Formats: sequence, C-alpha cells, structure tokens
Amino acid sequence: MAIELKQSVRLSQQLVMTPQLQQAIKLLQLSRLELTEAINQEMLENPVLEELSEMEFEPVPETRHTDEAEGEKPKETEDSYETLDWDKFLDDYEDLQYAGGHTGGGPDRDEMPSIENTTSQPVTLTDHLIWQLKLSYFTFEEEKIGRLIIGNLNDDGYILTDLDQIAQEAGATRAQVEAALAKVQTFDPAGVGARDLKECLLLQAKQFGGADPVVEAIIRDHLHQLETKDYRLIARVLKAPMPRVRDAVKLIQSLEPKPGRPFFTDRTDYITPDIFVYKVADDFVVVLNEDGLPRLRVSPYYRRLLKDKGKDTEMTREYIQDKLRSAVWLIRSLHQRQRTIYRVMESILKHQHDFFERGIGLLKPMVLRDVAVDIQMHESTVSRVTTNKYVYTPQGIFPMKFFFNSKINTIEGGEVASEMVKDRIRHILESESQGKPLSDQEIVAKAREFGIDIARRTVTKYREMMGILSSTKRKRGV
Repeated sequence: MAIELKQSVRLSQQLVMTPQLQQAIKLLQLSRLELTEAINQEMLENPVLEELSEMEFEPVPETRHTDEAEGEKPKETEDSYETLDWDKFLDDYEDLQYAGGHTGGGPDRDEMPSIENTTSQPVTLTDHLIWQLKLSYFTFEEEKIGRLIIGNLNDDGYILTDLDQIAQEAGATRAQVEAALAKVQTFDPAGVGARDLKECLLLQAKQFGGADPVVEAIIRDHLHQLETKDYRLIARVLKAPMPRVRDAVKLIQSLEPKPGRPFFTDRTDYITPDIFVYKVADDFVVVLNEDGLPRLRVSPYYRRLLKDKGKDTEMTREYIQDKLRSAVWLIRSLHQRQRTIYRVMESILKHQHDFFERGIGLLKPMVLRDVAVDIQMHESTVSRVTTNKYVYTPQGIFPMKFFFNSKINTIEGGEVASEMVKDRIRHILESESQGKPLSDQEIVAKAREFGIDIARRTVTKYREMMGILSSTKRKRGV
C-alpha cells in the first residue's frame, strides 16, 4: 500500500480558553480573603497596578460588561488587545480603576483597631503549666522532665507520646518520668497530663469528688453503659442503690473530658458576607459588600511613560504594554465578578422571595439550573459564583449554596426543600421528652403529621448531618 500526502480543508469549531478567560473564571470562585490575597499578589507582580487611597477615590467610569460563562467566548479577546491603540486607550481611560464593582464604591473602611487590641496574647495551656512548674518544688532533673512532658501535651491536655521516648530524650529512667508526670497531673486544670479518657476523668473525680468507689468503678469499667444511659445495669452490677448511682452519674457528667479546652488558642474566624440583602419598605435591596477590597487603577506614572515615545526602547514599551494589558483585564474581570455575583443574588431573591420574607419554613426546592436559565449563564458559572460566598439576609447569614437544595415530596403531592425538612426535624426533637427521646421511626410519624413524606433512613441521614445523636444517646436523667 502506497503512502501519500494529501491536503484537505475542514471547518470546525473549537473552544479556546485564553489566559484572560481562565483568570476571569478563577476569580469567580474565590472567597473574599482569597480574592484580596490574589489582588495583592498581582499588585506585587505588576508595577502598572496600584491601589487608590481614600482621598483619590472617584466613581468608576461606565464600562461595557460581557457575560463570560464557561463555554461562552468573550467579546474582547487577547487578539483585540494586541491591536489596541494605547494612546487612544489612555486618553479614554485616564482614571481607569477598580473601586468595588459595578455599583460604585462601598462603605467606608473601618478604622484600624487600637494598639491594645493588636498586641495582647492569650495565655496558652503550655504557658499556664510552665508557670505552675516554676512555682512547684521540682528538682533540676524533674523540671527538665516536666518541661518535656508539658511540651508533648496536645491541645486537649493529653499526653500521647510514649513515656519511654520522653525518658530517652531526658536521659532519665521511666520511673523518674512517671514520678514527674504524677506531679504535673496535680496542676490546674484538673485532668491535665492524662494518657486516656479514663485516667483524665479519674484524676478529676479524685480532686472534685474525693475517693468515691462508685464513681471510680463507673469510670473504670462502665463508660459504655454510661454512654447508653443504662443506669439500672450499672446499679445491678455494682450492687449499689439507684440514688447512689444517680449522684455518681451527675458528678461524672460535670467533669471536663478535654481539660485543655479553655486554653485552646485557635483564632475564631468570623464570617464576612459577600453580599447584603436588606428589606426597605416592602421591597428587598441587594447590596455588594465592597468593604476591604483593594481599589485598583492603572498607575499614572506608567501611563505617562507609555505616552512618551522618545525616551523608552521598544523592549521597554512592549513590557509596559504587556503589564498594562494584564492590569486592564484584571480590573475588568473584577468588575465582571462583582456584577455576576449581583445578578445571581437577584435571581436567588426572585426564586426564594418567601424565604427572605418569612423564614426557612418557606424555602423552596431549587437547583443551579433554575438560576442559570434565569440569568442566561452556564450552570458551572453559577456554581463557581456561589462557592465560598456568604449572604446577609433578614433571616440570618447563610452560604449562597444554602439556597440550592433537593426536594422532598409531601403527602398531598407537593414538594418542599430538604433544608425545610431538616428545620422541621430540629423543631420536633426540641419538643421531645428528655426521659424518652423519639426514635427515627417516631420522627417519621411526626413528620407525616406536618404533611411530609420521608423515609426513616432519610431522617437518620439528616439527623447525623445536623450533629444530633441517636435516641439512646439523647436520653437524659436516670
């Protein structure tokens, strides 16, 4: 068979993801913190970008936006920037800047916190124990071992490191380490330095309840029965009267299984909404939260440098044009991001108006496609927009993903949102008897009284998602 070369003409369509479009899509799914970090990083790498000060801020000139969803080719591509007349561009966009989206500037920035609020440091568990170590009667060797023990405690106050390893590191015997550990276990908080839960509870029981044999026996041998609240079995095995068992259980329930909890120094991350929905008179208003986002513009210095054609080499001009092209696209992408978030939130408000008016009981089933069709964007774009975003509403702060949920059938043949069913289950459990909590099958029967047709396995799944224990573990009292 002969091998030959042929030429043919073929017409085809192909989706090309330009770097600019990839950047715009990436910006859509960033959270506020990630977006701020991305902008600051771009400002470090691109000298043409600079941040406006409060004194320099002016309203953004009206620019044309395009909906650039995944699979949709942008109207302005990289090729259009290659042939751009930079002199005309700089004249038309003398004050090009990003100042918080298409709605103009946001609220004024908060004042910086006082020095007292920025320099204070909380006392850690290690600091608290070292302080007690210094006040105790420890020999030099014991103090050395004690510091190693304290340094190997986890955030809950337990020591999970093998004592032989600590002895080897300290150059001591295991007996010396155990003696030093016994002294550390007398420190505040009670139960610190324990090797497991039983030892932790026994240490606290001895300090708070004295040497009660019933309490110690329950902790040592009957934690499983204590978890399932099988108090009659405990009383029968220990041959103790029920009142005595009740008192012992109350004491054990008052103990702290994680003695290091009060000293846990992890910072609490507070949620900052990306968008606000306010009720004004009889209508709802959507407002973007632009506070804290850097306000960008093209540096006047580089604008003048690009206009002055006599002083710079061709290589310098190409470098400035490339950075200017990147800066312009970033600013437009940020405008497009904010505008897209605004449009998605408006669509959610239209679909879930009853929720914003009266609460979670009127939340409707909704999927990404409902919003995508409404605003004429791709579902993947809506998914990216609602990722890691939060909205403030008259009903509280919710992630934007909260409004998209599956449907549950009602007895009458209608549909309700899964989040509404979870809320109904939560209310049913709040009104249950503490001494006889409802089983999942009984919750199914209660839900049917409200017209909700739900299976027992679905109740179990929703209960576990909400962090609610089973009926045997919710039982209170003896």
